[in-house]
Formats: sequence, C-alpha cells, structure tokens
Amino acid sequence: MGNISYEFPVEKDDFERAGEASSKIKKILRQLGMDSGIIRRVAIGAYEAEMNLVIHSLGGTIRIDIDPKSIIITAEDKGPGIHDINLAMKEGYSTATEKIREMGFGAGMGLPNMKRCSDIFEIQSIVGKGTKIVMKMNLKDGD
Repeated sequence: MGNISYEFPVEKDDFERAGEASSKIKKILRQLGMDSGIIRRVAIGAYEAEMNLVIHSLGGTIRIDIDPKSIIITAEDKGPGIHDINLAMKEGYSTATEKIREMGFGAGMGLPNMKRCSDIFEIQSIVGKGTKIVMKMNLKDGD
C-alpha cells in the first residue's frame, strides 16, 4: 500500500453533516482492510476532532494520511484558538454553550479522547488564529 491522503471540509455549527468526515474515514479504512482495533481508534479520534471543529471553531478541515506504518489525522481550524491548552486537556472541562450541551455535546471529553486514541498527540493553538491537532496511530508491522 502506498501513501493515501484525503481531506474533508468541516463547517462551523453544521450539525446536519457532523460526523460525515469520520464516517467516510471509517469506510476508507474498512475498504483498505485495516484491523478493526485501529479503525475504532481512528474513527473515535476523527469524530472527536470533527465535533470540536463544528462546535468550537469557525470551520476547518480534517485530513487523513495513511502510509504503511501509520495513520495520521490532522484537524486544522480557523479561530478562535484555545486560551489554555492544559485546562482544555482536563477531562470534563468545556467551553461549550448551554445550547450545545442540551444537544448532548460539550462534555469536555473531546481532547482527552483524541489523546487516548493516539500513539502521538500534538496540539498547537494560537488565540485568534486557530488550532491544529495531529493524531498519529502506529500500525503493526504487516497490517
């Protein structure tokens, strides 16, 4: 298998299509015959990142890069950025509005879940500019 990349746009507040990118990613990995455990980790990470873009950002993209050794998910958005990354990484911390919480989102588990699903997790954020999250999942030799 060579290197494969896909990119999916994600719009702010687009709850109608929220989850589409992660569903497509899951389907792609199934078609490639990936191990169900890795598919699950990637799907959870991608979904959490996608929901964060819908809820907290001004829109952005989810990108998946697949090579023989790893799967990398990159979520990049336009503003508002994260003021305190350490605080944002705490389970249960959320800046989601009451309306978002009433919809069943904003429990403050997105970033912790992304980190849990990743072998390597990186987050960079500039307030007023945006946030970039990179999740790397290593593949076992021969998968």
